[in-house]
Amino acid sequence: MSVVGFGPEEIDTSRPHPARMYDYYLGGQDNYEVDRTAAERVIALLPDIRPAARENRAFLHRATRAVVRRGVRQVLDIGTGIPTAPNTHQVAREVDDGVRVAYVDNDPIVSTYAGAKLTNEGNAAFALADLREPASVLAHPMVRELIDFDQPVALLLVAILHFVDDDEHPGELVRELTSALAPGSCLVLSHATLDFHDAERLRAVRGVYDNATASLTLRTRSVVESYFEGFELLEPGLVQPPFWNPDSPVPDSAELRGLGFYAGVGVKP
Repeated sequence: MSVVGFGPEEIDTSRPHPARMYDYYLGGQDNYEVDRTAAERVIALLPDIRPAARENRAFLHRATRAVVRRGVRQVLDIGTGIPTAPNTHQVAREVDDGVRVAYVDNDPIVSTYAGAKLTNEGNAAFALADLREPASVLAHPMVRELIDFDQPVALLLVAILHFVDDDEHPGELVRELTSALAPGSCLVLSHATLDFHDAERLRAVRGVYDNATASLTLRTRSVVESYFEGFELLEPGLVQPPFWNPDSPVPDSAELRGLGFYAGVGVKP
């Protein structure tokens, strides 16, 4: 599968970039000084951002394996971010090596990394498209090459909707995407929340992202749950990432209960 490439001169390194900041939280190397400086400001305000990022990534892995075990053999991963091994297609193929994965992101930076790390193993492609334009995502040739919307699809919206402002109507965007999915499809979603931290600190965190290439909108549990409209949430429902069907017992600690993320998986009847 091919992917559009971008030269280094087209990558903006003058402002922090959320995908590169997330890579830094995860301990990755695909970031610049401007990203590390911004990320360290966030870490100083919210020291649990690093464990939250790791737990969110672990949720993505468990949820991907879970939907493939349910029989889904095609995945649409929107908001891919900087590739971090193991990636979605690698995790899915631990269960079934025939799974097809279409990655989507609107960022040339991600596109550049995708060409090197995501699309060289067959049955995986990258589409440069924007979540805010669902019709263009669903119609993208790279997506259509791999995804048959007459069959169940796993739609992954992991740690992406909090970069969609309220005036861009994220709920409507999700509904437009999910309306294209066949019965038996799954929605895998996680989202940062304002439910567990001091409001003043969260305002300061949002200020860091206001100076980055994408702003941050934190939402409550009830709003995040509304994105699963038309889907039946799998047990244990909408929970913080470490508590979504962990592979081994998780200590019920104050630190884990304070992580500012929600995560869940729904099935379309």
